[in-house]
Amino acid sequence: MEGKKNYFFERIDIVDKQQVTGLFRKYRFSGVIHLAAESHVDRSITGPDEFVFTNIVGTVNLLNAAMGSWQNDFMDKLFYHISTDEVFGSLGGNGMFTEKTAYDPKSPYSASKASSDHMVRAYNHTFGIPAIISNCSNNYGPNQFPEKLIPLAINNIKNNKPVPVYGKVENIRDWLYV
Repeated sequence: MEGKKNYFFERIDIVDKQQVTGLFRKYRFSGVIHLAAESHVDRSITGPDEFVFTNIVGTVNLLNAAMGSWQNDFMDKLFYHISTDEVFGSLGGNGMFTEKTAYDPKSPYSASKASSDHMVRAYNHTFGIPAIISNCSNNYGPNQFPEKLIPLAINNIKNNKPVPVYGKVENIRDWLYV
């Protein structure tokens, strides 16, 4: 992507409403793929505030900036919100979630993502902003933060350290290579 004329990189904090609005004014986006999130469950337990700010306030800032920029002209516009399967809680006996599974977040992380999902749905219903929510399962791949399970386990194995085991080892997780 870098080096292409239609590629621009700007580092901002989505919690900063003025920065977000400024980007929408500058580039006149016709769509948003919202991937920004605090996503580490353990960190959400030791410091939930950051998750509330980024995942909820940041999402609302993006939604408001999109609405302001699009000025109720939603033709050919889309707000694509990337969420998580963690909003559904723990897998039951059938080992899968569906679009009809009720929300049941179990950590500050999953509660903040569930809240952001609800805000996206509310903006879609209340204001008509076109939105899609994707509830991805666990992603892994190159350049992933080393605190995440798969890179952590690989690093620990390579360095003869114990591999972390969470809970009673009864959880079932899906993993997507990205």
